[in-house]
Amino acid sequence: MTSETTASCPKGAELLVDTLVSHGVDTVFGVPGDTGVILYDALAHRVDAVRHVLARDQRHAGYMADGYARTRRRLGVCEVSSGGGAVCLASGLGEAYAAAVPVLAITSDIHRRSRGTGALTEIDQEALFGAVTKWCRTAERAADIPALVTEAVTTATGGRPGPVALILPEDVLEEHAPGDAAGGGPAYPAHHPRAAEYAVTSTAADLAGADRPVILAGGGVHASGAWPQLRALAEHAALPVATTLHGKAALPEDHPLSLGVAGANGSRGYADDHLAAADAVLIVGSRANATDTDGYTCPTRDAGVKIAQIDTDAARAGRDFPRSVPLVGDAAIVLDQLRARLPAASAAARTAREEAIAAARNAWAATAAPAELHDGLLPPREVVLLLHRLLGPRAWVVADPGTPTPHLAAYWESAGEARSVVIPRGHGPMGYAIPAAIGVAVAHPGERVLCMTTEGSLAMGVGDWETAARLALPITFVVLDNTSMGWIKMLQRLHLEQRCFGVDPGPVDAVLLATGMGIPGARATTLDQLELLVEGSMDHDGPAVIHVPVPEQKDASPPVAPWPAALAGRTTTRPVH
Repeated sequence: MTSETTASCPKGAELLVDTLVSHGVDTVFGVPGDTGVILYDALAHRVDAVRHVLARDQRHAGYMADGYARTRRRLGVCEVSSGGGAVCLASGLGEAYAAAVPVLAITSDIHRRSRGTGALTEIDQEALFGAVTKWCRTAERAADIPALVTEAVTTATGGRPGPVALILPEDVLEEHAPGDAAGGGPAYPAHHPRAAEYAVTSTAADLAGADRPVILAGGGVHASGAWPQLRALAEHAALPVATTLHGKAALPEDHPLSLGVAGANGSRGYADDHLAAADAVLIVGSRANATDTDGYTCPTRDAGVKIAQIDTDAARAGRDFPRSVPLVGDAAIVLDQLRARLPAASAAARTAREEAIAAARNAWAATAAPAELHDGLLPPREVVLLLHRLLGPRAWVVADPGTPTPHLAAYWESAGEARSVVIPRGHGPMGYAIPAAIGVAVAHPGERVLCMTTEGSLAMGVGDWETAARLALPITFVVLDNTSMGWIKMLQRLHLEQRCFGVDPGPVDAVLLATGMGIPGARATTLDQLELLVEGSMDHDGPAVIHVPVPEQKDASPPVAPWPAALAGRTTTRPVH
């Protein structure tokens, strides 16, 4: 091919954008940089097909793509440039990697002939992304881009989903090359494998023969879209269903077989009790790690407990529970396989299990008296209950770690059948909720999103309030402010003889910050004020900020399973994560 012919071919950046479009990608979250200007020129010529959402921080671009992917069940795509941009984005992919969220990270890089010269922004990006992606490649020729994009999309959405990274040197982006944009789809999972029949038959027999069977449903139910299959199996065999934090909303939480969230962070107690007493447990799409199982006490690792685990990744199925049965396959498919093998529950068993759950739920509710209001500080539980009453059980909710997490887990009853509550429990990064809520709002245009953050996470994510304002996104930001690194401070109180150090930063004025970015903001020091402000935000076309002073955990202890024993002095040992 002559140089004149090559010059008439598309540039690498154009091939990249065309291939993304052919795979159904319609949104890219990103931050521009020197090495990516050619890519931005290509994006500018395809605004008919691809929306670019400008973030204010490269890490946040990753979180936006994460929130978008979790709730839309499509590949999330983000883009940054070399050097500091790539370094920041790597930290924004860790949560998606741990939580099995498919994100395609596109990064530009220095010119190939500058490698090894100590060029500005030079870093080994493949080494950088190695710990937070399941696939990472560098395009050495423009002609390779379509095939690499196809491989990246297939890998991100196949098997156990996760982030992938495609690195493009700036000269490759500018290089002309012939190529056809390969097609495909961004939805996941890309494949729906069946579990081995012998494993299904064995598990069905264990569940059918159990006196106290329980399902523990994780985020894999959402990734698979297996909500109907989970409900059908539970109702068919009268199986109580607990969820992990990532699995919250896998089953409607007012369902007579719903136990709500289990584990160390946000359980109502009776979910953990059911799992601890179970003689057969089916784990669906969950790592079932120490946090999800309260230190492997619910369910236990006792030899007499029969455990099976559905996971798309053979290396993870049953990993944390020795002697368990691995059911390697897609959650929706395997749940249907089990339902076909399980006999329907007897009327007596169904009644007994539903009545036991109802009794436990009522007993728990009876102990949850309204918390005291004092000194203008609103108890987080009362805040969550009020928000739920106003926004409803189908609202999109995104939360940061810390104060919002256990209260949402225990007191927000979701309508189910959607990943409507997003809490980052892969790595638990502070500063996640604000950008992730933007990703959710972009994924669901016109639908109100509730973002619950804290003053500590706000300090890390505040820049993208401007993004929410610029895009006029309908997000209600509620900032729970206890003026401290409250979670860590509580751990110091419980386990370090109340020696608190490094946990009391200065105040953050959320209202002033919101106003400075063009967002209406106000402070609520009574529940009546909070109600009026939330209702006002729902009538507002764009974002709104509500600053809510709350007490420290020592004055309003959240539902965190390991803490009551420590508060009562029965243990001084910190939980093992």
